[in-house]
Amino acid sequence: MRIQQRRGERMQIKTKDGQININGRVFKGTHITIRDGEIIVDGVIQDGDPLSDLNVTIHGDVERIETTAGKVTANRAGSIRTKSGDVECGDVSGDVKTMSGDIECGAVGGGVETMSGDIRHR
Repeated sequence: MRIQQRRGERMQIKTKDGQININGRVFKGTHITIRDGEIIVDGVIQDGDPLSDLNVTIHGDVERIETTAGKVTANRAGSIRTKSGDVECGDVSGDVKTMSGDIECGAVGGGVETMSGDIRHR
């Protein structure tokens, strides 16, 4: 899975104990939050310089992804929600929602919703 995001935006990821690569650094945990350039893993702020543009790659299944903005590309997920950004995904067991962006996905167990964009099923 790959996510692109700009500094100042917020992202929350809940994994099933997967590995997450953020700008070349690998983090392990179940709850990852990126807020104002800081990375917080399972409640602990990680050392390092504040991030500007983010490139996030998640190795493993994801239970939930929430982001204020940015393109989300996922293989399998429990649910995906973004306020502004396109979503490309394989199968999702829950909902896929974006306020402004296109959605292209495989099988979805819940609802699929975009206020401003197209929805395509693969």
